[in-house]
Amino acid sequence: MLLGLFPAAWAGGPAPRADLSATDRARVKDITRPATDFSRAEPFETMQGGAGTIKKLINPDIFSHPAANLSFEGRQEFMVGNGLFRKDWVSSPSSTQASDGLGPLFNARSCQACHVKDGRGTVPGFDPLERSDVVALLLRLSIPGSADEARQRLGQGEVASLPDPVYGHQLQPFAVPGLPAEGRINIQYREIAVALAGGASAVLMEPAYSVEDLGYGPLHPDVRYSPRLAPPMLGLGLLEAIHEDDILAHAAGDHGDGISGRPNWIHDARSGKRVLGRFNWKAGQPTVERQSANAFSGDMGLSTPLFPSHYGDCTPAQQACLDMPHGAQAHLGEHEVPARLMDFVTMYSQNLALPQRRDADDERVLAGKKLFYESNCIACHVPKYVTRRDAKRPEHRFQLIWPYTDLLLHDMGAGLADGQDEGDAGGREWRTPPLWGIGLTKTVNPNATWLHDGRARTLLEAILWHGGEAQAPRDRVVAMTPAQRADLIRFLESL
Repeated sequence: MLLGLFPAAWAGGPAPRADLSATDRARVKDITRPATDFSRAEPFETMQGGAGTIKKLINPDIFSHPAANLSFEGRQEFMVGNGLFRKDWVSSPSSTQASDGLGPLFNARSCQACHVKDGRGTVPGFDPLERSDVVALLLRLSIPGSADEARQRLGQGEVASLPDPVYGHQLQPFAVPGLPAEGRINIQYREIAVALAGGASAVLMEPAYSVEDLGYGPLHPDVRYSPRLAPPMLGLGLLEAIHEDDILAHAAGDHGDGISGRPNWIHDARSGKRVLGRFNWKAGQPTVERQSANAFSGDMGLSTPLFPSHYGDCTPAQQACLDMPHGAQAHLGEHEVPARLMDFVTMYSQNLALPQRRDADDERVLAGKKLFYESNCIACHVPKYVTRRDAKRPEHRFQLIWPYTDLLLHDMGAGLADGQDEGDAGGREWRTPPLWGIGLTKTVNPNATWLHDGRARTLLEAILWHGGEAQAPRDRVVAMTPAQRADLIRFLESL
């Protein structure tokens, strides 16, 4: 029906890759072509994460296994990283000197507190009577600046956005003893009814955010809020191993429906160069290591070699925060999370395994896959890649993977806009999130929800929130029969 909408870049193959021979390039071009036969599963389609894919018992721990192709030594490093990812940090001073330094202001005590069992985080709840503390939902803060000021500061890589002058880059609802927290997030939801073809309907929940119990005076009068829910940790090392040429080829292609992805170029403090962003909701981080270090700093107030401040997001206007003791120990190194510990956490984050696809040959799943393609969902959710032959880690090299993302920015419309710029990303733009593992989301965390702020309670609701460049594919889903929409969801649940 709509196969003619597929990007021209796919028809001609990706841009030349220096890591591949001419023979390899031909093989990669052939195997990454979009499917045209929906009568059966494609070769290797069940192996979402290449040779690292696992076939384990489906239970709440399914996202927490090491990649199947890790070496014995790699598994040892993975287990150490797992322990660090799960451990609770404490405030200073403490007798547990290798675990102190939390805060002074923070969002969570551990990585696992936000990434529940290595999956998605949890929003406080849609029922006001059943609200819980905000942990996994971060509230990013920014203020508009003059074009010259923003261009100068962002161009120098000093910041990804202009922070609130008192509260910094994100609101932190927790603090160590003796220090006031920054405030408490309040969320109010408004119901929006959506009529669907075939007499069906859906109800969307539109959130509105405010901050209460401010601990350091008023926020800037023009402050903008950007809620960010902790995403799943699966396959991050494989996403890092996708060749830049393949990503940029999709940015250059003709996708149909007015869809045109853009890269987010990020300043790399180590090299001083601009590099391709791949991680977080606006592709604001270029590597797994930097994303992890940024979370240690912003979310837990812990210093690392990449972010050496012991005070996280504390600002000069919060002197009481800067006067608190930190957890760096001279005999352990100059950072609260020394380089070797960062290596373990990074390695762990790079090697969480993808579970094997389920029911890939099921008739209804294949029908849903066909609808996914025909609706032009793959214009952004690019199904498959072959990773670099020269990837840093051997287990990530030359793997056929199925992440369903282009890792590019897209205008998603006014309904999802946060009005906050991040590097090259605009206030209506979001990075295409990977879909692999999405069907097991609620197996891992029954309270998990979807989209950048967790507003979508179901996969259908997530689709219905799509606007902007994704408006036409979204409208095709609305126009489907109830049976077709059910098949589409079956396909997504098989991933």
